[in-house]
Amino acid sequence: MDKKLLDILACPKCKGDLEYDEKNQKLICQKCKLAYPIKNDIPVMLIDEAEKIQ
Repeated sequence: MDKKLLDILACPKCKGDLEYDEKNQKLICQKCKLAYPIKNDIPVMLIDEAEKIQ
């Protein structure tokens, strides 16, 4: 994931910062406890597509 892209992306739900999980290819919002998938190097920033995390 491009560092510049990660710097400008924000959680669509709370507008908070995202962490890149390289192993699982997901962007994680710790505030909302949501993980947004990355498919074919493209972040899927849809709340309905996000996975709840613990």
